[in-house]
Amino acid sequence: MEAQRELVFSLGYFIVAVCLVVPPREFVSLGLTVQNLFSSYLGMEDLHFISFHLKRTAVTIRFHSLLPLGYYISLGLVSPDLKLFSFHERNGLIAPVFLLLSLTVFLAAVLIALYWSRKNWKNHPLVNTLSHHGNPWIDVAARINIEFRRIDKFSSHIGGTSVYITDSWIIKCSAYRVDIAHKPDVHLNILKAENHEISIETNSAVQFLNIQISSINSAVKPFVIRLNSLDYSELKEKIHAPIVNARNVVIHQSLSDQFVKAFKEQVEQNQRFHIDRNTEVPEPCIGCMQQESNIKLQKLCALSDVGTCVQCFCRPMWCLECMGKWFASRQDQSTPGNWMSSTSPCPTCRATFCVLDVSLLT
Repeated sequence: MEAQRELVFSLGYFIVAVCLVVPPREFVSLGLTVQNLFSSYLGMEDLHFISFHLKRTAVTIRFHSLLPLGYYISLGLVSPDLKLFSFHERNGLIAPVFLLLSLTVFLAAVLIALYWSRKNWKNHPLVNTLSHHGNPWIDVAARINIEFRRIDKFSSHIGGTSVYITDSWIIKCSAYRVDIAHKPDVHLNILKAENHEISIETNSAVQFLNIQISSINSAVKPFVIRLNSLDYSELKEKIHAPIVNARNVVIHQSLSDQFVKAFKEQVEQNQRFHIDRNTEVPEPCIGCMQQESNIKLQKLCALSDVGTCVQCFCRPMWCLECMGKWFASRQDQSTPGNWMSSTSPCPTCRATFCVLDVSLLT
């Protein structure tokens, strides 16, 4: 009976320890993460990103190093018959050796954290990484902090690892390390894809992409980011650079991305709308502000007094991709098979149109 209780406790402690190291969604929602437990010391990530992660990595290595010692103490309390606290009454070497190793791991972690924090974190690996991008490292940290506060950054969180892409930086934050690369200096290469039949977070099939980030700066070591394939399109928009797919990895697209692709194919077959580019210069798309507006809505699906679609009198203000995303967002998400035959209001004047009413500019 005692052995069974010890086995159940050991299994339960192991599961909790793994969840603390790699927190699942439930632990995050309950606030059982290093970031939340020590939030008063760490500060706010959004305001002081570099300072936050200097402290977080040091706290994390110490907190995780306590888990083996915590197991030893907890097991001694749960099973007094083991006499783990009675040094003269125990038999065998397993318990003393485990205790010695646990203390060694904890003391080593404390010494490492103290070494990192000396001289204003001068010895921390993150400071060393920042120094590869410019000196003094404080100036580089300040630029990263400013960009991280912007709301248009890309972010992805998988397990205990986070990936952020700002206007100038690619950042990967893991438990004990932060990798940073200057975006204009990098090359991205898709290494492989991992397909899973079910995800513990979404209860549906999921594909993860492993993408290597390599910098032309020889001092910056390559690192790999792990990304949900549904975020791949957003990643490409933020990177503004080609991503090499030498292994021809088949990337699963989101339902919206698949529709936008079909939407573009249909619009390319529609009647074109001619403008005089000598007198009328297309403005930037008001949806993305990156591409020039290249489509015009005009009723072509039927006669002017037939059907639900009406004539739109707005000047060209949207690009094809943004209009496709807008059209998809206005549909019933439970019936994607009906999207192509459905209608949508114009994002500017609310005039009803269908896919056949979208014309590319010539």
